[in-house]
Amino acid sequence: MEYIQAPANTSQGNILCCTCGIPIPPNPANMCVSCLRTQVDISEGIPKQVTVHFCKQCERYLQPPATWLQCALESRELLALCLKKLKGSMTKVRLIDAGFLWTEPHSKRIKMKLTIQKEVMNGAILQQVFVVEFVVQAQMCGDCHRVEAKDFWKAVVQVRQKTVHKKTFYYLEQLILKHSLHQNTLRIKEIHEGLDFYFGSKQHGQKMVDFLQCTVPVRSKTSQRLISHDVHTNTYNYKSTFSVEIVPVCKDNVVCLSPRLAQSLGNMGQVCVCTRVTSTVHLIDPNTLQIAEVDANTYWRYPFSSLCNPKQLEEFIVMEMDIIRNQKLRAGAGLTSNKHTLAEVWVQKVSEMNTTQQYYCRTFMGHLLNIGDLVLGFDFANSNINDEHLNKMNPHQIPDVVLIKKSYDRMKRAKRRNWKLKELDREREGMDTDDERQYQDFLEDLEEDEALRKNINIFRDANRLPVESDAEDDGAPRISLAEMLEELSLNDATGGEGADMMTD
Repeated sequence: MEYIQAPANTSQGNILCCTCGIPIPPNPANMCVSCLRTQVDISEGIPKQVTVHFCKQCERYLQPPATWLQCALESRELLALCLKKLKGSMTKVRLIDAGFLWTEPHSKRIKMKLTIQKEVMNGAILQQVFVVEFVVQAQMCGDCHRVEAKDFWKAVVQVRQKTVHKKTFYYLEQLILKHSLHQNTLRIKEIHEGLDFYFGSKQHGQKMVDFLQCTVPVRSKTSQRLISHDVHTNTYNYKSTFSVEIVPVCKDNVVCLSPRLAQSLGNMGQVCVCTRVTSTVHLIDPNTLQIAEVDANTYWRYPFSSLCNPKQLEEFIVMEMDIIRNQKLRAGAGLTSNKHTLAEVWVQKVSEMNTTQQYYCRTFMGHLLNIGDLVLGFDFANSNINDEHLNKMNPHQIPDVVLIKKSYDRMKRAKRRNWKLKELDREREGMDTDDERQYQDFLEDLEEDEALRKNINIFRDANRLPVESDAEDDGAPRISLAEMLEELSLNDATGGEGADMMTD
């Protein structure tokens, strides 16, 4: 028999450290880790304390040379900004890991734990962990400095509408809030017939003008003024002004179209009622239910103005009413409204109830009115109107009364209203005592027009509970709870999504 010898067990031998003499596995430096660290410091040249600049006003950090970034505490953005401060001194080492250590939020200190590697004696790789402290120093950025110097704006958008009522402005305010276009504004100033929006750059002002052109019918002009000029660098400093004019027509206005415009809109009557103002002016003929939309270009080509303001509307009571069916339209007629019903009514002024004077007219509110209802309208028969197109019309084609909207008890509606709207933070000067009444009219329009309130955010008012104990309900329209939003306030301690925090 032959005996097979088992292979000899091979084991790695140890060597003695050349410095302290303890047995260690062989390595290119022939030194233990403790002695190697005493001989070589791979973090040499990397600063252990660095300064970062922070603007208190806008809460942004400076990224040299001149960029200011919005960073939350312990976020990835702040981690990248801090590492860029060390980038020049870490060219000879390899970064393995980096993370934040917890510090007091008000200590003005940011501590970062770094793990680096470097090849040292004879190809040995050494890994080291150390802490770098960043000292936060306050420094005002250029934008905030211009704000404090009261010479901050580079562009102003002047929005004007030459009307008595501000319904279009209230609607425009809600659209701006919904799309958050007010965040770039430096200041909002309310003046007579409009608003002024101040911006820090011309691009933000142009963005506001583009938004206005898409939401309401407007025309705009642009001008700029030279503030300074550097002849060495050939740079110019301008201040731009955007003048935006909204068409002077609001919801529930009675207008008189020119004959040429009325013919181009489908041979509709010249006397119309404005039902809504969005990106176009929506008109309806109270005699035939014809509807039309007038855009900004068409309006400024064939302008028309309002024949009455809301203060001139009078209250009428419906005495008789008859629904008109199978209405025959003239040749070339355009679209008719399917949401309204044509009716013939006899009305009498509430102020003339002691007389027998009644007025006949046609109305587009046949689906809303009943005998005995109160309705607001404009009295053409007893009014002196100076309008270019109306004066040229045949007197037999001018109605005696044009009914605008059904009238409800305003006190009851305000008492039942359990919702609210947000408002822009703006400077007010020259406030009119009629503004509160106009704002209540706008709120009532939102309750009556479902299509109008789809474009804005309506919030539930937790401080006001709806009153449901009224014995009689006048049938006034309301906004359902499903259309309201909860007003949320999110307060995050770090201001955003932060990175994982590391502790020793």
